[in-house]
Amino acid sequence: MWVFGYGSLLWNPGFEVHHEMRATLHGFGRSFCMRSIHHRGTETDPGLVLALDAVAGTVCEGVALRVVPGQEAATLAYLRERELVSSAYVEHLLPITLEDGTVQDALAYVIDPDHVQYCAALPLEEQAQIIARAHGGRGPNAEYLMNTADHLAELGVHDADLQWLAVRVRSLCA
Repeated sequence: MWVFGYGSLLWNPGFEVHHEMRATLHGFGRSFCMRSIHHRGTETDPGLVLALDAVAGTVCEGVALRVVPGQEAATLAYLRERELVSSAYVEHLLPITLEDGTVQDALAYVIDPDHVQYCAALPLEEQAQIIARAHGGRGPNAEYLMNTADHLAELGVHDADLQWLAVRVRSLCA
């Protein structure tokens, strides 16, 4: 079983990983398009978290996480509890291309564009303002952004919007 990580799964998978490698997912973009009312914000002051947003012609670079054989059922139960807390994500099995060129089906969590938490196309400055102030059950929204941006940079993945947001949010929080 493979899981595609593009946000917090990069730095906090929460399950034992047997093997990890860079991977790409076609047809989806990484975007701060989901209002977080549990983990990185509240219902009264939502934060923003990343989601895979279906956009034709886009590619999302991330990490393929191979689940330890025999741990598939426990991992799936854990991921469903973590990722499907508000039903804004939809669980999909999608083809990803591993860095060695092979294609594997991987579990991926994609935003439901009809869900109330979906908020596509917010201007970057508005995203930065929200991320800089929001705080939820798993901590500050800014921490989520910084951890993700740092891990993408370590992987050599360039995401211009995330890099801009990291710089801007650091300045807002200073």
